[in-house]
Amino acid sequence: MNAKYPERIVCLSTETTEVLYLLEEQDRIVGISGYTVRPSQARREKPKISAFTSAKIDKILDLKPDLVLGFSNLQAPIALDLIKRGVEVHIFNQRSVQGILGMILSLGSLVGAHRKAQNLIQTLTVNIEKVKKQARKLSRHPRVYFEEWYDPLIAGVQWVSELIEIAGGIDCFPELAAEPSATNRIIKDPGDVVSKQPDIIIGSWCGKKFQPDVVCQRSEWSKIPAVRNGHVYEIKSANILQPGPAAVTDGLSQLHGIIMKWGGTQI
Repeated sequence: MNAKYPERIVCLSTETTEVLYLLEEQDRIVGISGYTVRPSQARREKPKISAFTSAKIDKILDLKPDLVLGFSNLQAPIALDLIKRGVEVHIFNQRSVQGILGMILSLGSLVGAHRKAQNLIQTLTVNIEKVKKQARKLSRHPRVYFEEWYDPLIAGVQWVSELIEIAGGIDCFPELAAEPSATNRIIKDPGDVVSKQPDIIIGSWCGKKFQPDVVCQRSEWSKIPAVRNGHVYEIKSANILQPGPAAVTDGLSQLHGIIMKWGGTQI
């Protein structure tokens, strides 16, 4: 009897959907997260069966999946429920740029698309190296404060911190970026951001529209170079807060563009 690769896959998070489409293996997908935006056609083609921390278990079971893909401890309760019902579940937990590339390779192997996954990784790696080369041209590297949430203030996750460095910046809170849990990346005192004196502020409020005016009006934040010099920007969360290809393509590109724009003002 020949082994078969999964033919009916449910994706509980957006990045695995994006990867399967990039690998041209989208026909295997039978259900997706309601937060999926990449690619846009996925929302038209696939039934939505989950949010992020909740899912329609009965609807998932009705789809008769032979594999369910998820991300992180936050989806552990969904995974446990499905496992108890006899469903095979694979939970990824990538938190770094290298982890994102590793996820792509693992997912490619799971669906018999190992070579296509290697090609995708090569394309992404070439782009990363190109950005690094351009970033080395900066005469000074800006301090960057990345805000993932505003109440309370939450600093960026590890892959975001790494992308800032790749793009030519210096993350203001690298020690917090190393924490996988958002609750451990809370900045309790907004004055700590002021003391870091970031040259650039980037907001990505996890699905909510970033409001630069609100940020600039915070107490004492007028003393921050980024605020004084008008270097406060938004990168939409779909482009950088999903640990998949989007982060190392569109997210990195936007980060690099912002940093190079700042660099142009320093000449």
